[in-house]
Amino acid sequence: MIIFDLKCEGQGHVFEAWFGSSADYADQQARGLIACPLCGDGRVGKAVMAPAVSAKGNRAVAPVAAQSEEAKPVAMGSGDEARMRALVDAMAQAQKKALEGSTWVGRGFAEQARAMHYGEQDRTSIHGEVAPQEVKELIAEGVEVAPLPFPVIPPQAKN
Repeated sequence: MIIFDLKCEGQGHVFEAWFGSSADYADQQARGLIACPLCGDGRVGKAVMAPAVSAKGNRAVAPVAAQSEEAKPVAMGSGDEARMRALVDAMAQAQKKALEGSTWVGRGFAEQARAMHYGEQDRTSIHGEVAPQEVKELIAEGVEVAPLPFPVIPPQAKN
């Protein structure tokens, strides 16, 4: 996955977008599939980005998904950045605590969540990966699922 800061030409809105690769971004851009989530302007390009320099270990803060069309940008005052950093850090710590007793099941998440829902497997706390369409199907079946605010690095991918 790669994250780009994008900026619309019309209003100058800056937002983040995730792509599978730089080639995926270029392909979607060429096909006109990228638009500003705030104003809908399709004239979008890469914005200047600060380099992603991680804190130590698992303390890196992942970007939040793009805002809805109803969201309006807000000018931040001098103390707002520190408060936002504190809020994001608190959310990251809450996610870390919630995952302490959870088991990573990777792409087997949907299968195991269904098995627990239908009583075929003991209920336990799990987390993993699932496609957006599969999430919709789980929810339609009544399976209780919730997205995590920040991406999780699979255990096998950690150094």
